Amino acid sequence: MAVSLELIEKLRERAEVSYEEAKAALEKCDGDIVEALIYLEQQNKIKKPPQDSACAGFTAKAKKLLKTCNQTRLVISKQEEKLINLSLTIVILVTIFIPPLTIIGLLAALLTNHKIRIEKPGCDEIKINKTLEDISSAVSNMGNQVAEAIKKE
Repeated sequence: MAVSLELIEKLRERAEVSYEEAKAALEKCDGDIVEALIYLEQQNKIKKPPQDSACAGFTAKAKKLLKTCNQTRLVISKQEEKLINLSLTIVILVTIFIPPLTIIGLLAALLTNHKIRIEKPGCDEIKINKTLEDISSAVSNMGNQVAEAIKKE
């Protein structure tokens, strides 16, 4: 039985085999594409797609997250001079393993009128920077009010 080029193309797309293998399988199975697929499968000629396991997906996402954290920076500056410029990965690790250091460091930066920002390449403005700026302003205003109250007494 002669098989059409259209059937051969369909089988090639589905089974990812050569023209010769597709034609031979279709001829052996009298032009039945399902039977030809089964035949090729039994001959181990069909290339199975790589299985995307949950572990592989998790690993890919973890690598992407780590890369993003390494590129994202926590910057503490005063009068436009950067005093601390750390990778977010380091900041997260320090926060996990030495939380008091992180809390004391951030409070000291805020109380001494330092600016805290998150910077990411290719991103002009990150929403959290507005919040950090508001917190910094509030702490600065509170510090000024306390200083004025002390001066009055």
